[in-house]
Amino acid sequence: MRVIAYGSLPDQVGDLYLPAGGSNGAGANRAVICLLHGGFWRVRYGREYIAPLALDLARRGFAVWNLEYRRVGTPGGGWPGTLDDVAAGIDYLAALAVRGEPIDTAQVTAVGHSAGGHLALWAAQRRAARRVRIAAAVGLAAVSDLRLAYERHLSHGAVEDFMGGTPDGVAERYRAASPAELLPLGVRQLLIHGTLDEDVPVEISRRYVATARAAGDTVSYIELATARHMDLVDPHCEAHAAMCRWLRDPADSFANMS
Repeated sequence: MRVIAYGSLPDQVGDLYLPAGGSNGAGANRAVICLLHGGFWRVRYGREYIAPLALDLARRGFAVWNLEYRRVGTPGGGWPGTLDDVAAGIDYLAALAVRGEPIDTAQVTAVGHSAGGHLALWAAQRRAARRVRIAAAVGLAAVSDLRLAYERHLSHGAVEDFMGGTPDGVAERYRAASPAELLPLGVRQLLIHGTLDEDVPVEISRRYVATARAAGDTVSYIELATARHMDLVDPHCEAHAAMCRWLRDPADSFANMS
C-alpha cells in the first residue's frame, strides 16, 4: 500500500493497494475499486476503519483506491469541499494510469459505507467535466437520501452540518448532492443494508431502491436480517462476500435478493 496525494491539502490523499504481482497477466490492468469511508462526513472518522476491506479486495485481484477527503470540522470540509475532494480524488486515477500504475480507468466502481455510500452514489452521476467515469456504484448502509436522513435526524443533525443548512433553507444544495434527487444515476448499482442497523435506518435503502428502479436504473438490493451498521465493513461477513460476487458478476442471481 502507498499513500499518494491527489491535492495539496493534508486530507487530499488516498491509499493505493495493488494485488500481488501488480497486474493480471502480461500487460493487463486491474479493475479499480474507489473506496469511500463513512462517519457522517465528520473529521473524527477516517479511512483507516475501512482499510480491511481494501486489503481483502486487493487480495481478490482488484486495485483499490481508499480515498480520504476533507470532512466537517476541518477547513473547507462539508458542502462543497467534501464533494470537490471526492471528485478530484476519483479523477486523479487518470493521472495514476498515465504514470504507469496497472489500473483500468474504464472499470472503476465506487464503493462506500454509510456517508461514504452517499459519496459513492453521488460520484456515479457526476455530469460535469471529468477525467474518470464511474462504471458502477455500491452503497453499504448508504445515506442515499439526504432529505430523508435529515428528517430522521441521523447522528444528531449530521446532514444539516454537512450541507450547511436544512432542505428548505438550501434546497438547491440538496438537489445537487442527494442521490435520491439525482435519479436516474445511469450506472448499475448494488445496495446492501442490515435490518438491525442502528445508525442508518434500512427504510432509507428500501425507499431509494424503489425510486431508482422506477426511474429506470438497474439496482440490485440485498437486505440482511441479522446485520448491524458496522457489520457491512467486516471482510468476513456475508455482505462482503455478496458484494465481491456482484463485483465479479453483476448478473449473478444472488444480486436480486431483497
